[in-house]
Amino acid sequence: MSPLHTETRGHVLEVRLDRPPANAIDLATSRQMGEIFAGFRDDPELRVALITGTGEKFFCPGWDLKAAAAGDAVDGDYGVGGFGGLQELPGLNKPVIAAVNGICCGGGLELALSADIILAADHATFALPEIRSGTVADAASIKLPKRIPYHVAMEMLLTGRWFDAEEAKHWGIVNHIHPAETLMDEARKMADLIAAGPPLVYAALKEIVREAEDQKFHEMMTRVTTSQLPTVKTLYTSEDQKEGARAFAEKRDPVWKGR
Repeated sequence: MSPLHTETRGHVLEVRLDRPPANAIDLATSRQMGEIFAGFRDDPELRVALITGTGEKFFCPGWDLKAAAAGDAVDGDYGVGGFGGLQELPGLNKPVIAAVNGICCGGGLELALSADIILAADHATFALPEIRSGTVADAASIKLPKRIPYHVAMEMLLTGRWFDAEEAKHWGIVNHIHPAETLMDEARKMADLIAAGPPLVYAALKEIVREAEDQKFHEMMTRVTTSQLPTVKTLYTSEDQKEGARAFAEKRDPVWKGR
């Protein structure tokens, strides 16, 4: 039985992690996730990805320690996208939504942090407990202090303490909280809303944000305004760019073609 289930709804790809008992990720699953998300990246018909877990208890606890004990190397081959298929996937210029349906900790939280929008069930809980097992939450150590106050991020990393969905939303880790029974409905509404938007603009936004992490403001602005980024150059010479202007002038909804 496959640990991953995929479904395409229009321009949306849904990916559901289904690996009992807790949806932990081993090397083989990570490689498969990388293949799925690389396929999503490269398919011109797909515009948004939605990832969640099976059931209401676990989203993902991260690395499968039982698989590690059985021989999976912590520095093994995670696949093209790194752990969970998203964290290091090159050129991923499409929006990804995480619907956190339960326990989300360790590499599972790092997987969620790799998404662009995070929705959580009201009973979801979060932690970075790697410190307790004598290792480091590597991706979270890089990402979290850039996204929430430094001292809050360091407390989470240094103590490994658990926190609930309300606190996650308070610090901006989670966008919205929904009752468990409506989480997927709300996630699909969000995915459909974004999928109806201009895909070339999304691609440019994601590349700009990613490239800007390591650049000063004026340097990045120059790269954007002079179309030095491939996605920006494509956008500014596209049919969609002209369509957006025409639709505004004609007071109608634009029809995006992604070209």
